Amino acid sequence: QVQLVESGGGLVQAGGSLRLSCAASGRTFSTYALAWFRQAPGKERNFVAAITGSGEITYYTDSLKGRFTISRDNAKNTVYLQMNSLKPEDTAVYYCAADRISARVRGGDPNFWGQGTQVTVSS
Repeated sequence: QVQLVESGGGLVQAGGSLRLSCAASGRTFSTYALAWFRQAPGKERNFVAAITGSGEITYYTDSLKGRFTISRDNAKNTVYLQMNSLKPEDTAVYYCAADRISARVRGGDPNFWGQGTQVTVSS
């Protein structure tokens, strides 16, 4: 079992930055691929970014490349999402997800989800 706890969300003005964190329980953190998803009000949950267990390979949804960066610190059992140049349309609940199978994480069907953290970008 892996428990995921997100933090770092909040209210920010357009053009600002936030860094989300997701802390994971367990001693096998480096064996899990991790991802961030987001869900805006009234919309379905969408893939944002993913990172392999070693951190060597990252994936992004095309529309967010260049503004968002995913990274991880396996010594701290934590994955991060650095979000820059934020726009009002980035407003959503952001979820962390984990699975030993990278394809499942990127496909939106991971075994483990966090509870989410709200990000609100004001115009």
